[in-house]
Amino acid sequence: MLSPEPADVPIFVLCGGQGSRLGEIAAMRPKPMLDIGEKPMLLHIMSCYGRFGFRRFVLCTGHRSEVIGSYFANYAALNSDYTVDLARNTISYHQRERLPDWEVTVAFTGTGVMTGGRLARAAARYLGDAGHFGVTYGDGLTDADLGAELRFHLAHDRIGTVLGIDPPSPFGQLTLHEDGTASFVEKPRQTGQTASGGFFFFRRPFLDYLSPTDSCTLEAEPLARLSREGQLRVFRHQGYWSCVDTLRDREEVLALWESGAAPWK
Repeated sequence: MLSPEPADVPIFVLCGGQGSRLGEIAAMRPKPMLDIGEKPMLLHIMSCYGRFGFRRFVLCTGHRSEVIGSYFANYAALNSDYTVDLARNTISYHQRERLPDWEVTVAFTGTGVMTGGRLARAAARYLGDAGHFGVTYGDGLTDADLGAELRFHLAHDRIGTVLGIDPPSPFGQLTLHEDGTASFVEKPRQTGQTASGGFFFFRRPFLDYLSPTDSCTLEAEPLARLSREGQLRVFRHQGYWSCVDTLRDREEVLALWESGAAPWK
């Protein structure tokens, strides 16, 4: 059997949480819809996949799902100039940029539902006959080669693959010098440790590890059981990775974008 190409592998994006750590700016729209530059963060995340040929996305929504749905339902109008013929009730779009060749499904998976429950509900409806699928969150950015991660996943016989990253320290690091001065590095990477980067690929049997119940949490029993059974492999990545979980995280990625130095671009 031929291995699937990236275009054949659906990517499920978990974007139904409330983003409570971001305060008021996430109250009226889901965290993945907060802007980085002129585009919502969700579009940046999808582009992390799109550059490697992935084109099928299932957005597992919850909190303020209508904001995500409206954005993609009106994507052409929001990202193009257009002319409206009022008498004929027609619209002609004039593209300012090439629109991505993506198939995007907006799947409402309930409010107050944990990540595993969202994934189970969306996959039951939209995985189709695909033998492999990707999963990520609506707040992670990376310059990892996700096409290479898929190839790694397909090359071994385990059920799951996770992107392994050097986690950033929550604290700045001081190096003390003999003269009493110090050098400061803001949130250095903790080499020698490995954490989940939140970019996964799974074989279809992973569905048996999930439950569509509200309380099923992907990061708890499903992944813990997969690990206990020796069914989870790690694809190491030592480049850029960030999780936009707090206002400080958001300020950091905005600064990178505005400087023109965003590694995930």
